[in-house]
Amino acid sequence: MISRVRLAWCYAELGIFAEGRALGDEGLRIAAAVDHPGSLTIAYYGLGLLALRQGDLPRALPLLERAVGLCQDADLPSYFPRMASTLGAAYSLAGRIADAVPLLTQAMEQAIATEMVGYQARCSLPLGEAQMLAGRLGEAHAHAEQALAHAREYQERGHQAYALRLLGDIAAHREPPETERAAAHYRQALTLAEELGMRPLQAHCHRGLGTLYTKTGQQEQARTELSTAIAMYRAMEMTFWLPQTEAALAQVEGR
Repeated sequence: MISRVRLAWCYAELGIFAEGRALGDEGLRIAAAVDHPGSLTIAYYGLGLLALRQGDLPRALPLLERAVGLCQDADLPSYFPRMASTLGAAYSLAGRIADAVPLLTQAMEQAIATEMVGYQARCSLPLGEAQMLAGRLGEAHAHAEQALAHAREYQERGHQAYALRLLGDIAAHREPPETERAAAHYRQALTLAEELGMRPLQAHCHRGLGTLYTKTGQQEQARTELSTAIAMYRAMEMTFWLPQTEAALAQVEGR
């Protein structure tokens, strides 16, 4: 069961969603058959993460809420930071920042208190994003830098790519935008994501660059980046981000 679910996690980062879902569903059936709380928690989490990476919030939220609930009911504290950080990320994507921040803070505090080194970047990243969306850019930047330093120290290259993308988002959100810094972070994140085959993250980096170039009046670069993001989102059926990205491209093209 565990091997199937872990493979589904990998497929989520690669953008291979249909195959990942099939593996995750099989893992959940096995966990349900033996009615083992820990296995069920991991199975629900794996399917929830897969749905989150694809932007399928109606599917992701109940799965991740079930994972966190089982984790708490079965008294599995070592699972909590992983489960809660991913649920918090889903709340942020859904615009539920007031729900995301306290949950993510609790996950981060527990990961630090129990010295769960492997979870600290995983918790810092969604907390930084939630703080950014709440307009607290200083706190967001501190969490992103913390995650980047941790990822580099422990050679967590995937988390390093996510941290660089978050730093790009934060720089782009500033008033005025720190355009050169944002672009540099996005490009570094994109390079890593390409090396690792992380296609969903690649698409997000292209969207970030395209949005940034739109702000700076670099129309041709914006068109190229946004078109690439749209093509990747469509190929992976990541429809959640399509309307915003297509609207940005239409603005660039004067439609």
